[in-house]
Amino acid sequence: MQIQVNGEPLELADNATISVLVSQIVLEGQRYAIEVNEEIISRSHHDTHCLCDGDQVEVVQAIGGG
Repeated sequence: MQIQVNGEPLELADNATISVLVSQIVLEGQRYAIEVNEEIISRSHHDTHCLCDGDQVEVVQAIGGG
């Protein structure tokens, strides 16, 4: 299936979850938030929330500073 991540096309296997996406774009261990079709998906649902062809995903990473 084809989705958009931060405006860029990305190919994923059918029925991939957000956790699969996180692994593919190497976000593990980082602080981030994910929005799918303008809805924030809590981390507790990343293993069960299946992405669909055409989904618009936005990934925001937290950057520390002072």
